[in-house]
Amino acid sequence: MIYFNCDYNEGAHQNVLDAISNTNMVQSAGYGHDEYCEKARNLICDLCGNPELYVQFLVGGTQTNLTLIASALRPHQGVLCAELGHINVHETGAIEGCGHKVLALPSTDGKVTPDQVEEAYRLHVECDTPEHTVQPKMVYISNPTEVGTIYSKKELEDLSEVCKKNGLYLYIDGARLGYGLTAKGNDLDLPSIAKLCDAFYIGGTKIGALFGEAIVISNPALKEDFRYIIKQKGGLLAKGRLLGIQFYELLKDGLYFKISEHANAMAEKIKQALTKMGYDFLVDSPTNQLFVLMPDEKIEELSKKYSLSYDHRVDERTSCVRICTSWATKEENVDLLVQDIYKK
Repeated sequence: MIYFNCDYNEGAHQNVLDAISNTNMVQSAGYGHDEYCEKARNLICDLCGNPELYVQFLVGGTQTNLTLIASALRPHQGVLCAELGHINVHETGAIEGCGHKVLALPSTDGKVTPDQVEEAYRLHVECDTPEHTVQPKMVYISNPTEVGTIYSKKELEDLSEVCKKNGLYLYIDGARLGYGLTAKGNDLDLPSIAKLCDAFYIGGTKIGALFGEAIVISNPALKEDFRYIIKQKGGLLAKGRLLGIQFYELLKDGLYFKISEHANAMAEKIKQALTKMGYDFLVDSPTNQLFVLMPDEKIEELSKKYSLSYDHRVDERTSCVRICTSWATKEENVDLLVQDIYKK
């Protein structure tokens, strides 16, 4: 079986494994107070063009999202999010489990618009009895989105502006950030993201690391006592060095972006084959996730050899499946899939 169902089937890039192995018996402080985490923090600040950024490392994406959101919001506050957003559909109510409501907004492309944010905020504050409903205090987006689309710099600037105007935090889930920043047509970079949002994270789990996410906080108001919340939510890794080593290795020479670009290139190759065969897509994704509308019998045929991710039924004969490449996808496996897509 060849897996195209997600972007974390493989372990980690060999450089990461080598770096962990080579430092295995070096003694260091725990809980992220080690030289490796410090080097990784400094590198991230350099890449973002801001030495004042606050950087911490956590193990996984859901943990990172719930920790940041729980630390930022008061008990009566909630987070605005596209209805397709990860915290709304794929985190088993983790945010609600922390006592904060996810305020879902309609979306067909995975994005949130400034007008939606403005309207949601106005509907609350202009109500006669606003204290009877959850107060919006944060906007959550992911880049790439849950369906592989990306935000432009202008879109992020506009979102940032409406959030600042209304006193809302803007938080970016960057589980697949590398795939977004190396996508065709992207005009965002790390300095822009760090400047325009209050917090974001650089995903490692899906891009070359064994595990780990690097959360970057630019708003000083969100830094206070953040490590207390990390500990309370079970995210303060005793052997924190393992996270610092991985991020330093991935980011020091641009490896993170090189392997992200590879995943996008492999997805583009598959996308071209699907397009030539006349298949439609749920959205036009320039990243490593393709949501293709395919006859059930073709899905059944491909599933004998490939693991694909079923998304939803379109009609009685057609379904939407996700084909997902990764930093480690082998081109020979892509070529095999392309050959089988062309078969009638």
